[in-house]
Amino acid sequence: MEKALDDVLVAFKANGEALRMEHGYPVRLVVPGWEGNMWVKWLRRIEVTDMAVGGREETSKYTDAYENGVARKWTWVMDAKSVITSPSPQMPIAHGAGPLVISGLAWSGHGQITRVDVSKDGGITWETARLGKQGDTKALTRFYLDTDWTGDPMLLQSRAMDETGYVQPTKDQLREVRGENAVYHNNCIQTWFVNEEGIAENVEVS
Repeated sequence: MEKALDDVLVAFKANGEALRMEHGYPVRLVVPGWEGNMWVKWLRRIEVTDMAVGGREETSKYTDAYENGVARKWTWVMDAKSVITSPSPQMPIAHGAGPLVISGLAWSGHGQITRVDVSKDGGITWETARLGKQGDTKALTRFYLDTDWTGDPMLLQSRAMDETGYVQPTKDQLREVRGENAVYHNNCIQTWFVNEEGIAENVEVS
């Protein structure tokens, strides 16, 4: 109830026009900072209960099973996460070596993004990126790192921090806490390998 009365919306428009069918027309829930499973599409009614509802998607996918048999459930809030969008597999470096702006998006269900660090060597060293528009809570925050690319391969990573002090974990750090089955709440650091031609691909660096 606290969340529902805080910032949850029943939305019937987006960007000035009616919701599209695939986005939940005629109305859908918007639950800022919480997992996508809560953003119910094609909303017909709202029921209030005195306990959490174990819906199909919530129990079959959004519940994380630990190796010891314990299930981590009702973890609705999205922890801090970030991803580099340029360069990326969809956005290769087109101009060759020279000045380069590495950019991406960061977000947190716990509040504002306060800092994003970027690594070009797979997490060995980090540089603090500059943030775009700030002040919004539970919203996408664009970040930028101005650098000079030599043309050598890079292992690009970004690491977000939010106003609670939470730091986006590495894959090993996340696996140590949650095991290998926490797929739907995977907020670990993402790595792009950028080759000499500026083409990026997804790789794993723990």
